[in-house]
Formats: sequence, structure tokens, C-alpha cells
Amino acid sequence: MRIDAPLQRLLSEADLAMGRLDGSIQILPNPDLFVFMYVRKEAVLSSQIEGTQSSLQDLLAAEASIFGPEHPSDVDEVINYVAAMNHGLGRLAELPVSARLIREIHERLLHGVRGAHLTPGELRRSQNWIGPGGCTLAEATFVPPPPHEVPEALGALERFLHAGDDLPLLIKIGLAHAQFETIHPFLDGNGRVGRLLVTFLLCEKGVLRKPVLYLSHYFKRHRQQYYDLLQATRDRGDWEAWLAFFLRGVAEVSVQATETARRILALREAHRAAIAEGLGRAAGNGHRVLEHLYERPIVSVGDVQALIATTYPSANHLVGRMEKLGILEEITGQTRHRRFRYGPYIRLFDENGDRGGA
Repeated sequence: MRIDAPLQRLLSEADLAMGRLDGSIQILPNPDLFVFMYVRKEAVLSSQIEGTQSSLQDLLAAEASIFGPEHPSDVDEVINYVAAMNHGLGRLAELPVSARLIREIHERLLHGVRGAHLTPGELRRSQNWIGPGGCTLAEATFVPPPPHEVPEALGALERFLHAGDDLPLLIKIGLAHAQFETIHPFLDGNGRVGRLLVTFLLCEKGVLRKPVLYLSHYFKRHRQQYYDLLQATRDRGDWEAWLAFFLRGVAEVSVQATETARRILALREAHRAAIAEGLGRAAGNGHRVLEHLYERPIVSVGDVQALIATTYPSANHLVGRMEKLGILEEITGQTRHRRFRYGPYIRLFDENGDRGGA
């Protein structure tokens, strides 16, 4: 395809912004700790595009086992998204982005949740369609390829992904996402798998060394335009408008995610200083707890006790002192089985487009 001057300008801006993002993550101390929250933000937002209501706070609470059996029913879908992303990223070392990998992540995405009866991990054997809720095939906005054409269509997409051509990588990824959505190879979960595909390709090709581009923030905020432009590629072959939209999203979210990384670094430095000044001889343990909070931002006193290998009263005292410093916040309102969150850190991710408490 021909890349005209306006599209080339957007491509350059997106490439530059993503390069800055990748660099900003690398200067964080132990970048893997901080990836935890970037991944969860993307999981929440991508799932919300498909109608889930669970927030980032709901996800973190569920992972910290705060909820009982009454936890929000759709939070398990978000937990599965995190598991599917982590599985896919782990597999990239031995398996390229391929139809096989796509089926594997689809199976994990739908395991035990809404859509679990719709053959997770298997290409569809019946016709599906896209349109308003409850519409019939005749009323559909778009009808994907018939099931007998899906394996070949997915195979062609796989060959395109790994062809040695001169297409710029972000252009290829934008085209691949739209084409996957057009094939719609599964009976459910296609949108989420298609957005995971973007993350996997960016990491597989080395554009990002960590999965820190929460592009679903942009897709969710412009949801109708997202759907309309995907449809325009099918109706009119208007790939340029779709690619312009996609590249703007990559650039915009890269800038936001870079700013988040800067604020993480500033927050960490401020809280390390507060601990050093406010905890005296307990500062060493306070710093160990602080580092743990970047990966697990909701903890119990028992978690802290195990982390620093001390008595329960000593851990409880340390948690109380960190609460007074404004680092930890108690969130259950109970006197027993209390949980504490690293509120200032969670809010760095929770305020940009995510519903739910902070």
C-alpha cells in the first residue's frame, strides 16, 4: 500500500513516542515490578470495551482475595485477560505470533467465564455476525467469512505477519488488528484477542521490551469511531483512515504511559524519602514493603509479616506507621482481616479512563 505524507507523519510521531516510552520504562528500577499495573490497566480497559463493568480496583481486590463468593461476576473475565496476556508473552520466546498461539490465548481468555460454552481455543464451526445486540443475521452490520474459510484466512494473516516485506511495523500491526477483527475466527472473545495481538506483536518484534502500551484506553474512549473505522475497511477499503486512527492512538497512549512512568519514579523517590525520614531504624523493612507494593499494591498485615520475616505485632506496627505516612490506606473498614492498598500508586493508573474507586 502507498503511505502518503500525512500518514507518514503520523507514523513518525507514533514511532518516536513509542521509542520514548520504551526508554522511560527501562530507567525504572526493576521494570518488571511496574509492568504488573500496566498489564492490569490494559486488561480492565479491553474488557470494558466488551461490556464488563469491573474496575481496576475490582481486579486488584479480587487478586488480593478480598472478595468472597459475591465478587463482581465479570471480574473473572478480567483475571483471565491478565492470564492470557502473561501466557502469550511467556510463549513468545519459543513460539511466534501464530494461529496456534492465538488459539492458546483464546482458550485461557474464556476458561470458566461468560462464553466458556462457545468452544474456547477452537476456530468457529458456525457462522457469526456483528451488529446491534440481539440482531439477526439479516440485520447484521457485518458478516465475517463462513467457517470453512476461517483456517485459510487465519493462515494468510499469519503469513502476512511474518513476511519479509518493507511495510513499517506499526502499519503492519494496524493492518493485522483490523484483518483479525474482520476474520472474527471465534464465536466469542474476538475483540479482546485482537487487542492482545497488538501487544504480542509489539513485544515479539522488540518495539517494546515490556507490555506497557494500554492502547485499549484510546479504543475505549473512541469506541464508536473504533468500530466505524474497522467497518469502513470492509465496506470501502478505507485503510488509510483506520491506520491514521490507529497511529494517533499509539502516539497518544505512548505519551500518557511515558508520563505515568515519570510519575511512578517521582512517587517512588518521594516515598522512599518519607520512609527514610519517618521510620528510623525500621526504614529498611519499610523500603522492602514499598518495593513489594509496586507488584502487589494490596496487602494484609500477614503479607507484610511474611515478607519481612517478623512477628505479627511488629508487622502490624509497621503497616500502621506506613499508613500514617500516607503510603498505605485501609480499604475494608473492618477490624479483622484488614487489607491495605498503595493508594497513591493505584491512582496513577486509575484516573486515566478507568471506572471505579481509587
